[in-house]
Amino acid sequence: MLFKTRNFDDAKTVLTVSDLTVSLPPAAKAPPVLNRISLTIRQGETVCLVGESGSGKSVTSLAIMGLLPKDALFVTGGKITLSDTDLLEQSPSAMQDIRARRVAMIFQEPMTALNPVMRVGDQIEEVLESHTNLSADERRARVIDIMEQVHLPDVERIHRSYPHQLSGGQRQRIMIAMALVLEPELLIADEPTTALDVTTQQQILSLIAELQEKHGTAVLFITHDMGVVAEIADTVYVMKSGDLVEHAPIETLLRAPKQDYTQNLLRAVPSLIPRAPRAAPGGDPVLKVDKLDMIYGGGGFFVKRPGTHAAKEVTFTVARGRTLGIVGESGSGKSTVARCIMRLIAPTAGSIRLRDTDIAHLNRAQLKPHRQHLQVVFQDPFRSLNPRWTVGRSLIEGPVNYGTSPRDAMARAAELMEIVGLPRDSLDRYPHQFSGGQRQRIAIARAVMMQPDVLVADEAVSALDVSVQAQVLDLLNDLQESLGITIVFITHDLRVAAQICDDVLVMQRGVVVEQGPAAAVLADPQHEYTKSLIEAAPGRAWDFANFRELGAA
Repeated sequence: MLFKTRNFDDAKTVLTVSDLTVSLPPAAKAPPVLNRISLTIRQGETVCLVGESGSGKSVTSLAIMGLLPKDALFVTGGKITLSDTDLLEQSPSAMQDIRARRVAMIFQEPMTALNPVMRVGDQIEEVLESHTNLSADERRARVIDIMEQVHLPDVERIHRSYPHQLSGGQRQRIMIAMALVLEPELLIADEPTTALDVTTQQQILSLIAELQEKHGTAVLFITHDMGVVAEIADTVYVMKSGDLVEHAPIETLLRAPKQDYTQNLLRAVPSLIPRAPRAAPGGDPVLKVDKLDMIYGGGGFFVKRPGTHAAKEVTFTVARGRTLGIVGESGSGKSTVARCIMRLIAPTAGSIRLRDTDIAHLNRAQLKPHRQHLQVVFQDPFRSLNPRWTVGRSLIEGPVNYGTSPRDAMARAAELMEIVGLPRDSLDRYPHQFSGGQRQRIAIARAVMMQPDVLVADEAVSALDVSVQAQVLDLLNDLQESLGITIVFITHDLRVAAQICDDVLVMQRGVVVEQGPAAAVLADPQHEYTKSLIEAAPGRAWDFANFRELGAA
């Protein structure tokens, strides 16, 4: 049985949101951003708020926290009650005290939420210094205790570390410690595991559940990952375009969703069951990597220091029109391999043959003719597109640099806009005028403009909600079928790998531990590390598309 059925009928109500309406300024003459939203969270309960980007999930959490952007969004109706306190009637100073003592929030990206020039222990202690009368010794003891509760290793060392010296999972644990150090009644977690690999994600979810059980905290968990919802939720609320379209206990919602929108959200979740394999290709491989090594650092004037061996004798081939998935945890070396393939860095040793040329050790001038045959799609298209350039200018830059006339390049760009599902007039607009999924389509179009032999996609869909993710994966499949592009797909999401990859290569600490056809590696893994990755995938026991547990009749 997947679910832990818990009864909250007799539990204390911690949060009640009644008919909450949030609007833009009157001059905007726009419909409400939130339209009469109502939800209830009880002590010890985990409520998941789900929906696509733009549905209003994060706005709901910001309204509860009293953190709506000033002069941009306004609460124009409804009520938010925390136990017996009307939050909308509180002064800014009172809300500041409530945010620390009674309501806390974990943000999606801890690196931007933590102060980069303060030690993490001092940042947790700052919360206690501002909101308690504890002595310095008592504050330090409390900080060490909460850091131990979130299972951080070598607590004394981490206490005096800066955020950049910690891993993503450790930074998220610091955020959880900071949020829970005053034992709030309500914890709001806004996509806290989206950027984490599956094993770290599993650890963070287990940690939140453990601390919730220990402290009796009510949790509002905001996510677009229905696998996570299946693992942790007691109750689910589904939002669409500012409206609440459905809510139900988790088992009811997954087994019998009532609304078409909810059903479509569930069907968009990629399955861990690998797709049907394509026919084996003929001909020579387009990309052949042999004994690739990459060592970072090392050296030293007086004492010879060993470097970090990020990739060790990595070997693989990819044929035309095939997709190779490289999977593994953070620090496994998969992005290092991608950067070497793209020659964004020069490998320490080994060869990278693109068609018939070894590009591993070519200099910048020698590489230029080959770069048009290698293109990349990054995780965050907003950072990879120039915000001051129109989409059209971004798309034609590469072809024009290689001799195509601006007129011909713009005509090709207009064709590609339609191929990726955007109107031709998108070429005259700027990146900020598009949604995240649309920007990723533009980034893919820019890469395809060069008519590459190999497209490297580095976590290209990890930040997208499931429905947009499904659209982008379908787009990549369609482009591959029509253009014969070879794709190297870097991901920590095994569900995504199962749905797009023909072959899979599993990396751990820089070493390839298993590789082969996706159907074999993911359906019948041989290495213990691969098995652990699959075991850690959230919602792995659930067939979302058919609203049932796997193996159920």
